Amino acid sequence: MSVLIYVTHANGVIKKSTFETALYARKVADMLGTADVVAVSLGNVSQAELAALGNYGVTRVLADNSSVFTQFDSAAQTKALANAATATNAQVVVLSHNSAGKAIAPRLSVRLKAGLVTGAIDLPVISGASFTVKKSVFSGKAFANYAIHTPVKIVSVSPNAFPVVKGSGSATVEAWQSGVLGADVKVTVKEVKTMSDKVALPEAELVVSAGRGMKGPENWGMIEELADALGAATACSRPVADVHWRPHHEHVGQTGIAISPNLYIAIGISGAIQHLAGVNSSKVIVVINKDPEAPFFKAADYGIVGDAFEIVPRLIQAVKTFKAQNA
Repeated sequence: MSVLIYVTHANGVIKKSTFETALYARKVADMLGTADVVAVSLGNVSQAELAALGNYGVTRVLADNSSVFTQFDSAAQTKALANAATATNAQVVVLSHNSAGKAIAPRLSVRLKAGLVTGAIDLPVISGASFTVKKSVFSGKAFANYAIHTPVKIVSVSPNAFPVVKGSGSATVEAWQSGVLGADVKVTVKEVKTMSDKVALPEAELVVSAGRGMKGPENWGMIEELADALGAATACSRPVADVHWRPHHEHVGQTGIAISPNLYIAIGISGAIQHLAGVNSSKVIVVINKDPEAPFFKAADYGIVGDAFEIVPRLIQAVKTFKAQNA
């Protein structure tokens, strides 16, 4: 019996979401009384990178470095994970609730005839053969507990819901044939555009976001400067993306990217319900707006009423001073 996780990586570097799922899986395995936490790596990742997953509770890694996984195809990835689950007698499969996990988990649920809960925010409560998993619902306005009774259970973990704590250890890396062939890959990726020098929004722990209160794209320099000082990702509201002040991949909200960072700073954003739906899972929300009646203040943990063009430069200087004094 084992607990299985899926390794997400980019350019051979394992993403933080994998460490979160590994730690979650380790705790679930301990609750089930099994030592075996198996990671499945599909694509080209170095053995040293994979062995380092032992620092997060993984005992062994099944690695298929086949070129068929160069491009992401959810059907092919699902087939490989299903074969791995069968081969390792996995009772639980854990994925991240990111773009890859959202594409794979439902398919895997059908293949394994397994119950699925997406976006888990807490460890399961185990009673006999059933799991009860907690997740947020109604755009983060409430919580619900879902019970899984199937022999195999699949849980996708909400990004940033669990802190990454690095321990010590080394996982055994095994070369493995997943059974996926070139004919199984039906998707052709023609072009990929990445922002390699930026923090990816879905995984960002700190996010600095701005809206129409910035008055124009020419004023975005101070938003980027604050983000750089904090080591944060940048984001924006939908109206800003719609008028092309910022690229659409920065749009957060109900119709954009849903995020759950540890800190979300909203500058010049009124806080419409559609925007809140995508960010209200943030652990701490800071709002800067000159309108004291802005709806966002009702959802904020901290609020500053004032002109962003006066406040943000002072905030940048304060961050830089603090970092210099604590270097």
